[in-house]
Amino acid sequence: MPVDAPPAPPSIPADDVVVAFRTQNSNIRGRLVRLGATLDAIVTPHAMPDLPGRALSEALALAALCGSVLPPAGNLNLMMRSDGAVSILVADYAASGKLRGYARYDAEKLKVFTQGATRSDIAAAFGDGHLAITLDSGPGEERYQGVLAFEHAPLSGTVAAYFQQRENLPTFIRSAVAEQYVGSRQEPHPQSRWHRRAGGLMVQSLGASDESEGLSDDDWKRVEMLAATVEDHELLDPGLSVERLLLRLFHEEAVAVERVIPLSAFCRCSREKVENVLSAFGAAELSDMLDDNGKIVVTCEFCTKRYVFSPDELRESGG
Repeated sequence: MPVDAPPAPPSIPADDVVVAFRTQNSNIRGRLVRLGATLDAIVTPHAMPDLPGRALSEALALAALCGSVLPPAGNLNLMMRSDGAVSILVADYAASGKLRGYARYDAEKLKVFTQGATRSDIAAAFGDGHLAITLDSGPGEERYQGVLAFEHAPLSGTVAAYFQQRENLPTFIRSAVAEQYVGSRQEPHPQSRWHRRAGGLMVQSLGASDESEGLSDDDWKRVEMLAATVEDHELLDPGLSVERLLLRLFHEEAVAVERVIPLSAFCRCSREKVENVLSAFGAAELSDMLDDNGKIVVTCEFCTKRYVFSPDELRESGG
């Protein structure tokens, strides 16, 4: 009797992807994220300085890592508020694999930081504040929000601490951000420019004391040590395939890829939604919103798209 061939492993794109995997020998779950063009599409339109741009890039990578842990219909919102130079970071992961985000910052406070922000620069720019993670597992499920305070802490470390302290899940996270020049500096092409990149690795012990699953503290500690050997350039280099990187890190653990989630940029804004919001204001309030050209201009914080309305348009719609 013929035996069915085992299913082929899922095809893994080089970029803009989250890969869910499991170490078969120790049964530890993990995620690896790579962001390239999708990151550019979200961050570049904001035309922000280097440091908040890197901070937002890292937040988006972390949102993809954490959001992809949820069921396929799940959504995640990551929001950081602080008294530092980067005062607000927001990153959304929407089912399945859609990302958006924005940052607010204090230009005066940023002056003490130089171009090419390091991990310690970004942590210093956060100051003291709190991180809120809102989890939505999908239709019919109750939303859950957890909040964790931090003091000048790296964002990836704060997210890992959230899972350890609030969810009782031992968690290791390493993230990296950079800019990569694409093109020739000697003979620049019109498309040659610096491109943003981000990458991240997360491993979690989903039940280190659950004997029925064969898990142990030793299993977790061994995989955590292996994960900690990953280097920034390995997380960021699209020339290093995800398969090769996972094999390099966990070849003794027998890695199995369980799910591949392509990532893309999105936004929920629309002209109709903005018009509905404006229709709630009275005539006097709308008059105060007029610019020098007699128009009301609304800019989406996430995608920076501008919506322009005239008073006549709003009156016709009932505003």
